[in-house]
Amino acid sequence: MLLMLVSLFCCVPAAKACLQCDRRIRLLLEDFVLSAPSVNDQIEMKKICDQAYVTYKETSQKQNGVIDPTTLYRARTEYQSEFDRFLKTKHTGSVTFEAIQIMEKGRKILEKHLDTSMHDGLCPNKCGLLKRRVMDCFSCRYKIHICPSPSGQQDCGEKPLHAEEGGQAVLDCFLPWHSLLLGRPEYHYSWAPGVPENRKLSESDFNALVVTDDSSVVLNQLHVDEQGTYRCFLQGRNNGTVFYRVAFPLTVAPLPDQSPRPVVTLPPMPHGDNYSPFKPTEGLLVPVIAMVTALSLAASVGLTAVLG
Repeated sequence: MLLMLVSLFCCVPAAKACLQCDRRIRLLLEDFVLSAPSVNDQIEMKKICDQAYVTYKETSQKQNGVIDPTTLYRARTEYQSEFDRFLKTKHTGSVTFEAIQIMEKGRKILEKHLDTSMHDGLCPNKCGLLKRRVMDCFSCRYKIHICPSPSGQQDCGEKPLHAEEGGQAVLDCFLPWHSLLLGRPEYHYSWAPGVPENRKLSESDFNALVVTDDSSVVLNQLHVDEQGTYRCFLQGRNNGTVFYRVAFPLTVAPLPDQSPRPVVTLPPMPHGDNYSPFKPTEGLLVPVIAMVTALSLAASVGLTAVLG
């Protein structure tokens, strides 16, 4: 009996399928095998485990035999949840039949997550070169998985930008799959001055601007002479491998000319406006002066006569 139990312990950790690469799943299955009521049941469950591992390997082999850490975590979490729910449910069937059920459940969960990873997660780069860390489902060891660009090039095209003089432009070089790259690659920005044209630019046309960890650069207070073709490289720190390249043709529109406004002069007042005492004209002013002078002389003569 002791030899049989030792063989059961050796069986589970030696398995090399994706789910069993996780230590928590290995311990979970160890406890499950040893929970069988008799040694004969344990032997039967051992056989079921062995066959399940074979099917797990075949399932993973259909998807390149690798799994990324995120997909492994999702598969393990779902399988562990299903396993806990299975143990809490009262079963009336045989132990071996129950073992077959839970092992088949693990295969379906693994297949589902591997399919999702293959179509959406393993190589999400539509352009550029992706080198990421994945686990080999047969050796349970991490290795480098290369996801080449579908076009075979690191060039990811152009993103034309337009701005007004005095405004700003954002050079956004980030794509979500950049966070999956190994190491800490840097963003290299350069600039070829001049009006963006369709002609092909050479490397000597570009002037280096900045090397940074930031995936975007903001150009403020733009001038017309700052337009041109800006370029971004995502590049490895040590070996200089280019993973991603994109160009930003920038056109800066000058502001419209602001010439000084002409001084507006009021037209001369119209003649003959005799009825407005607040707007006297030259024709009305002369009689008024003559009348005031005559009244003054009459007053002087009167005063002289009265005073003797």
